[in-house]
Amino acid sequence: MEVKGKVFLVGQVEAVGANNFRKRLIVVETEEQFSQKIPVEFVQDKVTLLDGVVPGMPVTVHVNLRGSEYNGKHYLQAHGWKIDKPQQQGYGTY
Repeated sequence: MEVKGKVFLVGQVEAVGANNFRKRLIVVETEEQFSQKIPVEFVQDKVTLLDGVVPGMPVTVHVNLRGSEYNGKHYLQAHGWKIDKPQQQGYGTY
């Protein structure tokens, strides 16, 4: 699945737990009539894919949807595994 739009926010790398699990958040604002701000997490070795990504940059984020259940509640997460960034002037070469 893909999420296309412009970067709204790029978070810092976070270390979670004692086993050095790493995650990093990106929020992509879609360009539909009623735009949505979609949060996507990159984890472990994929966090470095967000290096050089800045707000306003047009991107396509490839995601896998993950579902989980905890105490009778269900949760949905989008995990990024690839990001297509522009190779145009003003954004650098990736």
